[in-house]
Amino acid sequence: MDVNAAVAAAAAIAGVCTGVIAMLAFRWSERDQKRPTRTSLHTDPVLPPGVDTVLSVLRSSAVVLDEADSVVKASSAAYALGLVRGGKLAVEPMLQMARDTRRDGEIRQVELDLPRRGTGRGEALAVSARVAPLGSRLVLLLVEDLTEARRIEAVRRDFVANVSHELKTPVGALSLLSEAVMDASDDPEAVERFAGRMQIEATRLTSLVQELIDLSRVQNDDPLEDAEPVRVDELVSEAMDRCRHQAGTKHITMAASVGGPEAFGEERGTGSDLHVWGNRGQLAAALGNLVENAVNYSPARTRVGIAARTVAVSGGQHIEIAVTDQGIGISERDKERIFERFYRVDPARSRATGGTGLGLAIVKHVAASHGGEVTVWSSEGQGSTFTLRLPVAGAARDRSRETGSGATASGSGGSGTPGPTESAENSLSSPYEPLPAPEVLP
Repeated sequence: MDVNAAVAAAAAIAGVCTGVIAMLAFRWSERDQKRPTRTSLHTDPVLPPGVDTVLSVLRSSAVVLDEADSVVKASSAAYALGLVRGGKLAVEPMLQMARDTRRDGEIRQVELDLPRRGTGRGEALAVSARVAPLGSRLVLLLVEDLTEARRIEAVRRDFVANVSHELKTPVGALSLLSEAVMDASDDPEAVERFAGRMQIEATRLTSLVQELIDLSRVQNDDPLEDAEPVRVDELVSEAMDRCRHQAGTKHITMAASVGGPEAFGEERGTGSDLHVWGNRGQLAAALGNLVENAVNYSPARTRVGIAARTVAVSGGQHIEIAVTDQGIGISERDKERIFERFYRVDPARSRATGGTGLGLAIVKHVAASHGGEVTVWSSEGQGSTFTLRLPVAGAARDRSRETGSGATASGSGGSGTPGPTESAENSLSSPYEPLPAPEVLP
């Protein structure tokens, strides 16, 4: 009996011990399941509430990094800039900034120049990067693209420098000539000579200031607010009348054909049914600049032609006004820059003719603001053809009424302008055959 009781007691004790051990094992297992593992810390990080929504509406490129420098969240713009590759931040300076911020919690900001993806021209991408802690374990990186802002600033800086230089030249000349007049007060012939030079410099200064005003106006104003149908033959007549004196001095023949099949058949064409929709003053100034350049850069006893016709393009009916000269022509290198502000193919000739280097920049902006474009064909020693293409009056008027804000600008970049340089689209071919090489007319 004693033996049986002992066995029963031992079995009871063993059962109690087994139950206690099972209970402890269950509790331990349950605690291990609730405890976050090292792997889960890195693979399943949780963004603070609302952060995902905020990042989705930011204009900046956003990247969120965890403790292992892995990308938890990245915007599409960050991938487009090449900041994220293979789930990692690909820019080492930014990665180092994130590590430093994670270590001390300090917000950091820096501007960097990054290589642009997909180009072999070595162009740099200017960005501003800002890193800040996001909660206790995450780091937020915001990257702003500054490339366009820097380009605009460079254009503005170059424009101010060019304007200062262009204004300084005639003002300095007037100062020197006024001193010369004072010193030659007892010499009537010298006074007359210096006064003539002063008049030339004053005219040059007036032209420069006026063209700066015109350029500012065509860049900032909406030309279609006061738009009206404008007859093309009247624009051509005004442009020819504006340059008739200079052409007569150089014995240059000007011929025009508006709407006719022949480009240069007579002194004046008919074609009064061709109309464009826009600001009459700006259109007249643009075409006048083209004709004036053609006369200024043509040798004596040559011809300048103006031809206008209707052409069918993908965007509808357009009117092309081509101005052809038999001048010195433009090299391939210069054709890429002739629409920049203050750029001159021949600075010496520009000074002699009173050119400011703003005429073609004005033409480019007028064409763009009227929904058109200006292109150039040129061959050195044979001459040039500048073609102004504008929508016909009906199509342009309907488009301006539909949009409520006028024709959409096209072909404009930034400059006379752009990078620091702003280029317009140039054409290597022309729908008009160039005039033959300069010839002496009888």
